[in-house]
Amino acid sequence: MNLTLGSCLKGICSIAVWLSQSTETESRVFKSPKIILKLSNIAPTKTNLLRLRQELKFARLGHELLDQKRNILIIELLTLVDQAVDYDGRVEKALAEAYRTLEEAVLQMGKLKVANLAGAVNIEAAMKISQRRVMGVQLPVVETSFSEHPPYYSPLGTSFWIDSSVNEFKKALQEMGRLAELKVSIVRLAQEVRKTIRKVNVLERIAIPELDEAVSYIQNRLEENERDMFVLMKMVKTRLERKKEP
Repeated sequence: MNLTLGSCLKGICSIAVWLSQSTETESRVFKSPKIILKLSNIAPTKTNLLRLRQELKFARLGHELLDQKRNILIIELLTLVDQAVDYDGRVEKALAEAYRTLEEAVLQMGKLKVANLAGAVNIEAAMKISQRRVMGVQLPVVETSFSEHPPYYSPLGTSFWIDSSVNEFKKALQEMGRLAELKVSIVRLAQEVRKTIRKVNVLERIAIPELDEAVSYIQNRLEENERDMFVLMKMVKTRLERKKEP
């Protein structure tokens, strides 16, 4: 293989780690006017205070759940990266062994006879693709099966390298199916990790601080109004007492 999968997968792993350490620039990208609360437009009432407290509680709960989802997805992603690196080496070894056995058969029997025997081999390969879910992400599951219709040729006058070559190519095809499954799963998980990290950043750096600030603003305004009302009532009481005096 001209392009080793190991370097690509390590690059994906690095991207996932980099995304988990996103800077504030990414937060500014997702700063939507619908999320930002303008304190001047919020009426300092107890109704708004209760509503914003409930929204803040819900936002913190969502942040916690998304953070857990992010961690699980990253762990799954790194696990698949390790498996893909391993299968990359296994595919290379399987293909190298398959071609080696084919070359041995050609050396012993000749290219023309091997080509004739290869045309007689009647093996049907089928790949069944199903789905599995990891935190809501659909990942493929590839199952490779073979339907054989022997005998293909007479064992007389043929080399055992032919049978060995057939078995090695079947093994290589199975390994390639598994490798394709891992590569697609890695891409899908990496995309979902990126989306989840963006959502976590929006909640952590924008929504929750804005809601927290709004709750504090309303609390301070309500406390200030209560103090003003207390002072006003005390002044009214003092005036009424003075009027009652002879």
